[in-house]
Amino acid sequence: MSIQPQQRIAVLGAVRSGFAAARLAAKEGAAVTLFDEAPPEKMAAAVDRARAESFDCIVGDEAKNAVVKPGDYDLAILSPGLDIHWPLPAKFSAVGTPMTGEMEFGFNRCTTPIVAITGTNGKSTTTEIIAEIFNRCGKRSLPCGNHGKALCEVLVGTEEYDVLSLEVSSFQLETIENFRPQVSIWLNFAPDHLDRYPDESAYFEAKKRIFMNQTADDLAIIHAREVRRFEAIRPKVVTFSAQVGDSADYTFSNGAFFFRGQCLGDVSSIRLRGRHNMENVMAALAAGAAFGLNHSAMLSAVAAYEPPRHRCEWVRTWNDREFINDSKATNLHALESCVRSLDRPLVLIVGGKEKGLDYSPMKQVIEGRVRAMVLIGEIASALQAQFGEMIPCKRAGNMADAVGEAAKMAQAGDAVVLSPGTSSFDMYSGYAERGEHFRNAVLSLS
Repeated sequence: MSIQPQQRIAVLGAVRSGFAAARLAAKEGAAVTLFDEAPPEKMAAAVDRARAESFDCIVGDEAKNAVVKPGDYDLAILSPGLDIHWPLPAKFSAVGTPMTGEMEFGFNRCTTPIVAITGTNGKSTTTEIIAEIFNRCGKRSLPCGNHGKALCEVLVGTEEYDVLSLEVSSFQLETIENFRPQVSIWLNFAPDHLDRYPDESAYFEAKKRIFMNQTADDLAIIHAREVRRFEAIRPKVVTFSAQVGDSADYTFSNGAFFFRGQCLGDVSSIRLRGRHNMENVMAALAAGAAFGLNHSAMLSAVAAYEPPRHRCEWVRTWNDREFINDSKATNLHALESCVRSLDRPLVLIVGGKEKGLDYSPMKQVIEGRVRAMVLIGEIASALQAQFGEMIPCKRAGNMADAVGEAAKMAQAGDAVVLSPGTSSFDMYSGYAERGEHFRNAVLSLS
């Protein structure tokens, strides 16, 4: 939808993505009002920033109680964190206001080729690796979308890029209509966000929309173990897998990467570890190859990549025990990937927000791999009941106590790993704050 001068645009959600959409709409001449139901004391900085750019900003109870009448607004732009069925968006849809998502709004104004990355886990790492590959191979790129800058924020700026590496969440895909990446990547799928979706199927269908508008001229890069789910999609398909015995275009075995049987190079110079990260690398290699990049040059670029914080991040070796920060493991698939990728006995620090996830499948994963658990957060009691008879479990009220208990339970040669398997919002502002508390506690051991 094109914007006409002085059209009235409502942007729902006043923080990162919403503010970027507001700026892009204003750049086209729209009169923008931002709405956010968060308490005013939490929105002070966002309100000041919005009003500094002459946007109206309605927050807190004023937003919750706002009355929207037919014709008040020509368009509503939805931030990805808001469900279209929640009360605030419903006010607008109920009176017939056209609605679009921030990413879709940006895409309709974007002329740069896009590699879009989705999956339950590994999105941010893969998004960063792809941007690193393109930049080091002579094509200007940027990691953005659900990770880094919002797409609308990129488009408001003056920088030009040859290709965008766009992390895409299920929330963003819910509201697409025209979104069509030249290359899409499906890393993996596991149950998550069941506090947002009614069931696993609904979550899957939301993510599957990444392929919705692709044609035979486009490419889909899909994990070999999941490709059977997508037999009816239109784009060409390339597969990858680091799992032993899998048949795929890109494979990993004996410390080396292969493309259709041809060795591309080994992992010795790459700072990433774990089979799940090798799969992230292969997906990135496939994306670069789609744009004509050389595999050898791409592997050199990957070797220069610094892994992100809070994702299987080595913190310290203390008293012959390794301490690893995997705070970004906010679902069970990420927890399982972490446990399977490490080759020594583990003491896990697990727990956090209750998201309605079923931890029972983890029993077969931890058996023979995990020596003990330290349990934190509002789900600690449920985890104690689930695993307490299987392995030693202790509960801790804060991260410092959890690290101390885990250090005592670990033996020489073990790894103590924070890999919570759920989100952090019962105790922290996000996984990054949780991970920093873990790092600080580990560095304080003496």
